[in-house]
Amino acid sequence: MERFLQYLFDGLSIGSVYALMALGLVIIYRGTGHLNFAQGEMALFSTYVVYQMGEWGIPIGIALIIGLAVGFLIGAATEVFLVRPVAKKSAFAVFIVTLGLFQGLNWLDSAIWGDQVLPNSAVSKQQQFPTLFPNKSTDFVRILGAEWRLKYLGVLLLVLVLTAVMFLVFNKSRAGLAMRAVASNSESAKLVGIRTHQVLMVSWGLASAIGALGGVVFAGINGTVNLNLMFTVFIYGSAAATLGGFDSPGGAVLGGLMIGVIENMAAGYFPDWVGQEMKLGLAFVVIVGVLLVKPSGMFGTAKVERV
Repeated sequence: MERFLQYLFDGLSIGSVYALMALGLVIIYRGTGHLNFAQGEMALFSTYVVYQMGEWGIPIGIALIIGLAVGFLIGAATEVFLVRPVAKKSAFAVFIVTLGLFQGLNWLDSAIWGDQVLPNSAVSKQQQFPTLFPNKSTDFVRILGAEWRLKYLGVLLLVLVLTAVMFLVFNKSRAGLAMRAVASNSESAKLVGIRTHQVLMVSWGLASAIGALGGVVFAGINGTVNLNLMFTVFIYGSAAATLGGFDSPGGAVLGGLMIGVIENMAAGYFPDWVGQEMKLGLAFVVIVGVLLVKPSGMFGTAKVERV
């Protein structure tokens, strides 16, 4: 029982990070109808910004606010200057633009901060990347023999609160209704007075800020930040959004938690078959399996088209 609970707690902990990434992807899709393949790299740039704030002696709380603001600005600027000009011509063009942005942001991170793992004791004032939650050796709770560190538990609680807020925004606010209307039919949304350009810009900015939050908490869990930090998280987040449904924030979060638990259980109980090296393959299996059986995801809404 202790072993099972330990795998469960560890899976929920890493699944919370996947859920944050999935939530950002869903917000863009619900607000614009597009998929952002640069979501992970946007988050990584903001995470590097938070690291740099720490190097300058700025407390993690203030650094996080700055990082979220940078993330929002990156997302909003991407929509205004890159996505908006090409979206009217082709949805595939948006895909190409986000792929190019993925490569460009990764290059920019390397140009500014190098390709080394940070913090580096030789060049950094920090011992490790700061975490938002208690991280001492004694900061954990014990449940039936299994340990759940407070920094992991804090991420899960953060995700649950953020999910509740997003649910209220999408279902109980005018802003959420406007996002859904624009994603469904932007031309009709204009006719009823919705400022579609503003909605699209805010959707991208909000999603990028949530991705930045995921990057910061994941770097805090690892204690470091590097150029490859968010790539696998983006893959897992995409699998989570596919599993839960790209138009369901709650489903995407649940999908992230499920994938985190499944991969951890599989690697723990079947180390010869899965192990730590093959866990990423489970994300691809989930993506393909869901697309074959239920393309809209567990909680997504299937589109009905009249022909």
